[in-house]
Amino acid sequence: MKIGCHLSASGGYLAMAQTAVSIGANVFQFFTRNPRGGAAKPIDKGDVAAFLEFAEANGIGPILAHAPYTLNAAGAETRVREFAESVMADDLERLEHTPGAMYNFHPGSHVGQGAEAGIGLISSMLSRILSKKPFRTTVLLETMSGKGSEVGRNFEEIRAIIDATDAPLGVCLDTCHVWDGGYDIVNDLGGVLAEFDRIVGLGRLKAIHLNDSMNVLGAHKDRHEKIGKGKIGLDALMRVVNHPKLKDLPFYLETPCDLQGYRDEIALIKKMSDSN
Repeated sequence: MKIGCHLSASGGYLAMAQTAVSIGANVFQFFTRNPRGGAAKPIDKGDVAAFLEFAEANGIGPILAHAPYTLNAAGAETRVREFAESVMADDLERLEHTPGAMYNFHPGSHVGQGAEAGIGLISSMLSRILSKKPFRTTVLLETMSGKGSEVGRNFEEIRAIIDATDAPLGVCLDTCHVWDGGYDIVNDLGGVLAEFDRIVGLGRLKAIHLNDSMNVLGAHKDRHEKIGKGKIGLDALMRVVNHPKLKDLPFYLETPCDLQGYRDEIALIKKMSDSN
């Protein structure tokens, strides 16, 4: 199976890959820059080359780049939207050095403009960026929990962004977010996946954020918990991991763990996985 976690990018690509292997992971996620925004570190071509060689030798990938939280393509202010577009365009150019990567982002918050307006702003930005050239990185919309004025709070909003964007997009399903958003993956995983397939299409699902939740179903709060310690629980999360329509996807942990905690979670998930 493909299982890993979010890692610090401070040491570069090769260091992340080596850390992944040390904790039993074969995929990993990282922020493209400070999660609160700002300039990204220059690309070190030597580090990238060493990473690509190490990744091939150790069966690592696909890696998942995560956009900074401050990126809001649906912002009400022009400067906020321009910042989001500039950051994403720059991130995708940088990711050309690591072919096969995926780029995940939170669609944004409409901040009172309404979901329809937010969807229009997000899709127009994506269309402008992705029409510039055939990027080798797959852009993923993340399913959101619905806190505040988040866009992407349900499958219908995700599909609306896809339909309005003049370029192919994928989806990253976050187990905590969909649970907090009101989708009962504990008692009706099959029904939730059937609904996702009907509205979005399982063919567009490219990655899973595997997170437990501190909250009850439909809380719309987005607070991640360690695997098996939250309201979703270990059994339900393992049904996600072992589901025949999901088990071949890459799983990325975003639980509140240190490296030892991630090592333990990865070992537990591997032990309980049908693929082992």
